[in-house]
Amino acid sequence: MKKDTLLARAGRDPGAHQGMVNTPVFRTSTVLFPDLESYESRDGDDYKKVRYGLLGTPTTFALEEAVAKMEGGYAAVALPSGLAAITAALCAYAKAGSHLLIADTAYGPTRTFCDSRLKPFGVEIEYYDPLIGAGIERHLKSNTCAVLCEAPGSLSFEMQDIPAIAEAVHRRGVPVLADTTWGTPYFFRSFEKGVDVSIHAATKYIAGHSDVVMGLIVTNEQHWLAVRRAVAHYGYGVSPDDCYLALRGFRTIGVRMRQQMDNALKVARWLQARPDVKRVIYPALESDPGHALWKRDFTGAASLFSFVMQPAA
Repeated sequence: MKKDTLLARAGRDPGAHQGMVNTPVFRTSTVLFPDLESYESRDGDDYKKVRYGLLGTPTTFALEEAVAKMEGGYAAVALPSGLAAITAALCAYAKAGSHLLIADTAYGPTRTFCDSRLKPFGVEIEYYDPLIGAGIERHLKSNTCAVLCEAPGSLSFEMQDIPAIAEAVHRRGVPVLADTTWGTPYFFRSFEKGVDVSIHAATKYIAGHSDVVMGLIVTNEQHWLAVRRAVAHYGYGVSPDDCYLALRGFRTIGVRMRQQMDNALKVARWLQARPDVKRVIYPALESDPGHALWKRDFTGAASLFSFVMQPAA
């Protein structure tokens, strides 16, 4: 199924909702079971059945299904912010005495969380050169619990060779996590590149209309339960109203991202021609050091980029 066709169909089940094309907003806290036996025999690890409002409703599940299918993952879980998605994903693996590898150009609040919260709990944090590629294997230890990538890097936009990192890391049985907010499920098929756990600040491109704050984690089948349990243990939940808005926004991510890339390239090239601009940092530009990796692994680029001004005379 082509991407835009999938966008129109994923997360929709009119047969389950009296023919309604869009999954309605289900607001609830308490859920009744038909009898005590069915309640006591419920599967505590089945996070796709409605059990309690905090753990999701059909509205939540519709959004999660649509995003997971677009990215090629097994399942997704919605969280109240992008940072919540990052911290919950890391905490699914990090524990006292473990070693966590983080790209040196990771999102600023990710570093703050690692340094301020994980380190005091006995987690060894090591920041690695984002351009290291397969050389990441030299930094792996017997207690390495996960490797976090972010491509491109926050603000400085270095492109990571995620397939090379994943191949090296997987030889040691270590999971690869990636903040893939910039690539989006539309432009970057994380799981085809070796990612095990993909993390999004859905606030930005997935919801896309500046009216929702949300995070999403998408995983492959192997890592689903560990991540979903961690989210449940932290008590994270998302309003069904926000899920409805995010899913409505997600339906147009294709046309939005294509237009944003077109606009960004025009602005970036205009900046390149200015004498007061020293450098434009945008992987979609042919002049960017990471352009070849971007062209190999991504099918498009988000609108966010950086530039460096010439020093004042």
